[in-house]
Amino acid sequence: MEFKKSLPVTAVISAGILWGIISVFVRRLSAYGLDSLQIVFVRMIVAAPLFAFAVALKDRKKMKIKLRDLWMFIGMGIVSIVLFNICYFYTMVHSQASTAVVLLYTSPIFIMLLSAVLFRERITAVKLTALAMTVFGCICVTGMSGGFNVSPLIFLIGTASGLFYGLYTIFGRYALEKYPPLTVTAYAFIFGLIGISPICHPVSAVKIHMENPELLLWSVEIGIVCTVLPYFLYTWGLNKTESGKASVLVAVEPLVGAVIGMTLWHESHDIIKIIGIVLILGAILVLNIKRSTSAR
Repeated sequence: MEFKKSLPVTAVISAGILWGIISVFVRRLSAYGLDSLQIVFVRMIVAAPLFAFAVALKDRKKMKIKLRDLWMFIGMGIVSIVLFNICYFYTMVHSQASTAVVLLYTSPIFIMLLSAVLFRERITAVKLTALAMTVFGCICVTGMSGGFNVSPLIFLIGTASGLFYGLYTIFGRYALEKYPPLTVTAYAFIFGLIGISPICHPVSAVKIHMENPELLLWSVEIGIVCTVLPYFLYTWGLNKTESGKASVLVAVEPLVGAVIGMTLWHESHDIIKIIGIVLILGAILVLNIKRSTSAR
C-alpha cells in the first residue's frame, strides 16, 4: 500500500530527472544550427505522433474530446508547452544555462498562488518551507548566488518561461478532471505542434537534418527521453497529487542539471552548489515526510 502511494511522487521526481538532462540535447541540436523555435518543433514532431499512437493503441475511444474542452488543450499545448519552450531555450542559448534554470524555477511560486485561488489548495507552512528551500537551492545550485547579471529582456523572457511552465500544471488539473493522463498529454502536444509549425521555419530544420543525418538520432532522443517519458510521468503523477507539491518535487531538475554540469562539463562544484543540492533534496524530503505522516 505504501509503495502504491509513493508511485505518484516517484513519477514526478523521475520526470524532473529526465527534464534535467535536456541541456545535453539542446546544446547538441543548437551546435548543428537549429534555433530555439526549431528545437521546440523537433520535440513536438517526435512526441505528438507517439502520444497519439499510444492513446489509439490503448483505446481509440479515448482520443475523443468535447469541443467545449478545447481551451484546456490549447492552453496546455500553445500557451504552456510552446511558449514555455521558446522562452526557456531562448534564455538558455542567449544567456547561461544556470540563468535559464533559476528563472524557470520561479514556476512553483506561480503554481502555488494560482492553485490556492483556483483549486482552494491550502498554502501550508510545510509547503512554504519547501518552496523557500527549493528557490534558494536553485539559486545555489546554478551558481547565481552572487546576483542576476542578466539584461532586462533575458530576465523577462526567463521569468515568462517560469509562468508558462507553471500554467501547464494549472491547465492540466482542469483537463485531468475529465480525461485520462495519456489523452491529456497527447492533445497537449498535438496542439503544441500545430502552434509551433507556422513560425519555426520547418523546411530549414528538415534541410539541416538532411545535411547532417547523425542529427536525427539526437532529435529522436530529445523527443522520447526528454519529452514523451517525462511529460507522461509528470501528468500521471499530477493526477494523483497536489499541484503545489508536484511543482516542488519536480525541482529535482536543476539538481540533475548541476550534476551533469559538474561531471560532463567540469563546472564548479563549490560548497555553495553542494548546499543548494542539499536544500533541494531537503525540500523533497520535507514534503514526503509530511505525506507519510498524514497517510499513517
